[in-house]
Amino acid sequence: MAQSHFQGGVMVRRILLFIAFLGCVFAAPVHAQTEQAQGEIAVEPTVADAAAIASRIREILARLEGYQNVRVGVADGIVTLGGDILEPGSPEALDELVARVEGIVAVENTTVMNTDVIERLNPAIERMRDRVSQIVAWTPLLLVSITAGILLFLLGLTIARAKQPWDRIAPNAFIADIYRQIIRLAFLVGGSVLTLELLNATALLGTILGAAGIVGLAIGFAVRDTVENFIASIMLSVRQPFRPKDLVEIQGDTGHVIRLTSRATILLSLDGNHIRIPNATVFKSRIVNFSRNDDRRFTFQLGVSANADVAEALRIVLAALNDLPFILHTPGPASWVEDLGDSSINITGAGWIKQHETSLAAAKGEAIRLAKSRLEQEGITLPEPTYRLITSSAEPPAPATKPAPAAELPAQMMEANETDDLKRIVDAEREMNEGQDLLQREAPQE
Repeated sequence: MAQSHFQGGVMVRRILLFIAFLGCVFAAPVHAQTEQAQGEIAVEPTVADAAAIASRIREILARLEGYQNVRVGVADGIVTLGGDILEPGSPEALDELVARVEGIVAVENTTVMNTDVIERLNPAIERMRDRVSQIVAWTPLLLVSITAGILLFLLGLTIARAKQPWDRIAPNAFIADIYRQIIRLAFLVGGSVLTLELLNATALLGTILGAAGIVGLAIGFAVRDTVENFIASIMLSVRQPFRPKDLVEIQGDTGHVIRLTSRATILLSLDGNHIRIPNATVFKSRIVNFSRNDDRRFTFQLGVSANADVAEALRIVLAALNDLPFILHTPGPASWVEDLGDSSINITGAGWIKQHETSLAAAKGEAIRLAKSRLEQEGITLPEPTYRLITSSAEPPAPATKPAPAAELPAQMMEANETDDLKRIVDAEREMNEGQDLLQREAPQE
């Protein structure tokens, strides 16, 4: 019995030794694998290392705004953060910052947002104090810079206000004003550059000019027609295609020129109406100036019977034109067959007059009247464009009677009274708006 008991105890001891052996066999490889996977973790961290890590983290957080109330604890490479912070999103940033410190294994962050009003206002107040201190420190340099820029701009204004040399080198007053505006703008930009250069803020100038360019481009598209008219005004004031009171035709509109403004050309029509034409349209249109030459030709048509002697009719019309005292002999009058009508032969008469002495409308009317009278006196009829039904019982037509000689028109009716009256209206209009005209008599004309 005792021997069995002894054998059983031996068996138990052997089993326990076998289990311990297996534990030793399997434990050694597991420990080696863990050390390889976590090689950066110190096996035996010291108290001095933990204190150094905690001290380093506290120094960093003390220099950063919003982390002054954070508590730091370090044990076995694990950092414990507590307390409160001021800025939203700071916990995540705090974790990333602390994890960068050497020797940190993990970070346990239990910080919360600080809701104390005073605590949250203090940083803002400090920032405002810093800004005020900076402004006070920069005030003398700022005043000197602004004063230098203003003085330079005032110098430009003084130069721009001078009449010379701008009035001498510009073809007219409008261009001289444009020169002055360019000088003002150039000195304004120069003053701004000088101010920013003294403040060592020239980089800001590039931003301002870039923004100004974008704004200018947008405004240019928005007021494209206005800009086009303004540029056309400059070109017209330089070219001077017409003078005040000239009779012109622009895109089908005929009238005497009142003035040329920075936006439009204003005409007085032959009916006494004001016509305003945009300068961009004037610049691109065909302009007929009837006043450039004193000599002007008029034409008219008369239809004679198809049975008439055409050569004799041409001679009569030409002789009638030569007999008119206001018709010029150089260039001389002329007559020719224009075309064949339905029941007539159309003859054209043409004559030249001095339009500044003789009314064109009256001269043309008198020429038609006299030519018609001479043709009728010679028995050459002007047929009517009508059809007649002739029957056998109809009475024969009465013989044509010789017309009475035509009476001469009074000489004062031939004078250019209407044109002179319109020009007097133009003069009155110009006197009412003196100084608003870009046309000048002394300027060169193309």
